[in-house]
Amino acid sequence: MIAVCVIFGVGISLRFTHAVNWFWHLVLLGIILVIYKRPEFTRLRNLMFAVLPLVIVGLLRDLSGLFGDKGFRVVDTYLHYADPFVFVWMVTMLIIHTRQQKALDKERKKREAEEQLYKITTAQKAQLEVMVAERTAEITSQKEALEHALAELKTTQTQLIQSEKMASLGELTAGIAHEIQNPLNFVNNFAEVNVELIDELTTAFDKGNKEEVTAIAFDIKQNLGKITHHGKRADAIVKGMLQHSQSNSGQKEPTDINQLAEEYLGLSFHGLRAKDKSFNATLKKHFDPSIGKLNVIPQDIGRVLLNIYNNAFYAVTDKKKMIAAASAKAASSTAALAKVEFEPTVTVTTRKLRDKVELTVRDNGNGIPEKVMDKIFQPFFTTKPTGQGTGLGLSMSYDIVTKGHGGTMTVNTKEGEFTEFIIQLPA
Repeated sequence: MIAVCVIFGVGISLRFTHAVNWFWHLVLLGIILVIYKRPEFTRLRNLMFAVLPLVIVGLLRDLSGLFGDKGFRVVDTYLHYADPFVFVWMVTMLIIHTRQQKALDKERKKREAEEQLYKITTAQKAQLEVMVAERTAEITSQKEALEHALAELKTTQTQLIQSEKMASLGELTAGIAHEIQNPLNFVNNFAEVNVELIDELTTAFDKGNKEEVTAIAFDIKQNLGKITHHGKRADAIVKGMLQHSQSNSGQKEPTDINQLAEEYLGLSFHGLRAKDKSFNATLKKHFDPSIGKLNVIPQDIGRVLLNIYNNAFYAVTDKKKMIAAASAKAASSTAALAKVEFEPTVTVTTRKLRDKVELTVRDNGNGIPEKVMDKIFQPFFTTKPTGQGTGLGLSMSYDIVTKGHGGTMTVNTKEGEFTEFIIQLPA
C-alpha cells in the first residue's frame, strides 16, 4: 500500500498523460477493491481508507481533463486546495492505523500469552491428575496392606491370648494334680492296708479268734473313714479348682479373697514343683481376717494372682540360678559360699483399708530394671528369654484389675533386691 501511494505521488508529480493516470487510478481502485473484498487483508482496510481520498482527487483531475485544458485548470485550482486536507487525512489515518495495529498486536500477544498459560496450566493439571491418581492408587494399596497386616495382627493377638490362657490353665492343672495327689495317696495307702487287714481278718475268723477279728474290723472301719475323708477332700479340691478354671461368665460374686489368694499360691507353687523337682521357695502368708468377701469375678482375679505368683517364683528361681553360677566361678571357700547364700521367698499379704482391700505379692528376686518399668504392662513385652513368655500375662492382669474391677495395680521394685506388686480392689 505504501508502494502504491509512492507510485501515485510520483505519477502526480511527474504529470503523466491522462491515459497513464487513468491506468494507475484503475490499478489503485483494483487494489482497494481486493483489500476490501479479501478477508486476509482486513488489517489493511484503514490504509485503504487513508489513500481513498487521494485516489478520488486523482480521478476528479482525470475527469476534468476530459473537458479540455480550461476545465482541467479550473477543477485543478479547486482541487489544489483539497490536497492538504487529503494528505492530512492520509497521515491521520496512518497514525490511527498504526495505533490500532499496536493495540491489536498487544491484544494478540496478550491472547497468545493467555493461550500459552492455558496450555501450560492444562498440561500441569493433567500431570497433577496423573500424580494424584498414582498417589491415590499407592495410598489405596498401602491401606489394603495395612488392613491385611492389622487383620493378621489381631488374629495373632487372639492366638497369643489364647496361648497365654492355655499356659495358665496348664499351670493350674499341674497345681491341681499336685494338690489332689496327697488325698489320693492316702486313699490308695489305706485301701492297700485294708486289703491286708481283710486277709488277716479271714485268717483270724478261721481260727475262731473273736477278739482279733473285732480288733481288725475296727481298724478296717477306721481306715474306711479315712478313705472317705480324703476322697471328699479330693472331690472338694476338684470342684473348687474347676470352678476357678472354667470359662469366665463375667458375673461378679462374693468371694473370700484370702482363700482365693491362698489356693492360687499353692497351685502356682505345686505347678512349678511338678515341672521342676529342684524348685523350692519359702512361702509367707499374712492374711487380714477382717476383710470378709469381695464382689469380684473369681476366675479373673485367680488368673491375675496366678500370673503374679508365677512371675514371683520365676524371679526368685532366676536369682538363685545366677547366684549359684556366680558361686561356681568364685573361690570354693566356706566364707565365699556364705556370702552368696540366698533363700527364695515369696510373701503374700492382704489388708483392709478404709474403702479398699489391698493384696501385695513380694519376692526377693532380682527386681525390675528401671529402664523397662514403663513397659511392663504393655502387651507382648516380656523380660523373659524367647519362648518362655508371651508378654501378655501382666497386660491381661492389669486390664482385669483396672477395667474389669475398677481397682489399681502398681509395682514397687528395687533392682537386685525385690519386686512388689500391689493390687487394690474396691471393698
